Parts: sequence; C-alpha cells; structure tokens
Amino acid sequence: MIEIQSVSLTRAGQRVLEGVDLTLPRGDLTALVGPNGAGKSTLLSLAARLLPLQQGSITIDGLPVGSTPGKVLAKKLAILRQDSGPPPRVSVREMIGFGRFPHSGGRMTAQDKAVVEEALARFELEGLANRSLDRLSGGQRQRVMVAMTYAQGTNYIFLDEPLNNLDMYHARQLMLELRRLVDETGHTIVIVLHDINHASASADRIIAMKDGRIAADGPPDAIMQTGVLEKVYGFPVSVADVEGIRVALPYSR
Repeated sequence: MIEIQSVSLTRAGQRVLEGVDLTLPRGDLTALVGPNGAGKSTLLSLAARLLPLQQGSITIDGLPVGSTPGKVLAKKLAILRQDSGPPPRVSVREMIGFGRFPHSGGRMTAQDKAVVEEALARFELEGLANRSLDRLSGGQRQRVMVAMTYAQGTNYIFLDEPLNNLDMYHARQLMLELRRLVDETGHTIVIVLHDINHASASADRIIAMKDGRIAADGPPDAIMQTGVLEKVYGFPVSVADVEGIRVALPYSR
C-alpha cells in the first residue's frame, strides 16, 4: 500500500501541490489525469524520491520514502519518467537489462537474463532485441523503456505518460498489457495519462488533479461524467457509453 498524507510542495515560489492525501492499495491500476501543470508528474516524482519531500509523508508498504535506503526502495518501486532518454548506442536487450541493476549490480545472472527475455516477449520487442536504440522510432523506444521499468521486478510501477509517441495500435496494446499485469500478477500500477478514454477503458480508479489538488477520485464510471470532467478541465465534455465503456467526446459541439 502507498500512503500519501498531507503532501504539499512549493517550487520557485509557486504552490505545485497542496495538501494531497491518497491511499493506493496493492493490486490496482490507477490513472492520474488532469490538465497540464496539475501536479501529476510531481506527485509521482515525490513518491519515487526523485524530488525531496517538503511537507507531509509518503510510505510504501510502511517504508518511509524519505529515509528508506535507495537499494531497498529500488526493489519496491520502479518509475518511468517523461524525460527518461535512453543512450542511443545501446541495444534493446541491453537497455532492458539495465532494469535488473538493483538485483544484479551489473553482473547479470541466468535469472536476470530470463527476466529480460520475458520482458522482450511481453512487450512485443523480440524482433528488435539486437537493434540499437538509435535505429528505433520514438514509439519503439518508449516501449523499450516501459519494458525496462517492468524488468526491474518491483511490485509498484509508476509510468509518467508512457503513451507518448505510441500509435493507436501500440497504445492499445500497452494498456491491455498493463491491465493483464495487474490482473494476473498483482502488480500495482500508477500511470499518468492525458487520454482519459484509455483511463476509462483500463483503470480501476481515476484520480483527477487540478491546481495541485485532488479534484475528483473514483471508479471510471463516477469520473466519466460531464459535470465532473467540466470541473477538472474547465469546459463541458460530452460523454457517451460505447460497448460498456464511458467515452469522453471533447470534440463534439
């Protein structure tokens, strides 16, 4: 379980987060949504100790994020940031292998190599395994980075806008695979998404943020309502039911 209590953050004189309280149980896929600058990525970075806590507390399975040794935290939580730029001359297989560093210390065992091969297969990267990253498209590199994060072998996975650069097919495949991970292995995934329809189709819970606060929190059916979305995004958003999934129609008039 991840517990976030009274977390606030100020940067460059601006309040980025204000009194955020959340409990994230294990075994769910949670989507963080909301307008640009709402504080979604900042909240993930604080929980992963990429930024220091200023106010409040965050614990992961009872371990305080601020004081837990990095080696211990790296076996609990993996995060893929938006700016996780991979080195271009590394092969796909080698890049995914970097995810095993908290376990291998750079000396890959047979078990580490087996995890890498499983990640290649799970994210449909087997045909690219020996290709260097500078020969991949942006979308292919993004899938490699997600596979590397998965290969870290943690119970908790944070993904910050992983659908960036992915075409419709691969965005759908990634969300389906994340859903399977949660259902079949009990992983806990927290994902920042701008496409709220992917959140509606795949998430157990949607947390909408605005101006550094929690604006709405609940299952997809409760969040995918015109009134709720207008509160979050600032304009009326039509919502339709399509094959049992609530779908936002922001382009409708």
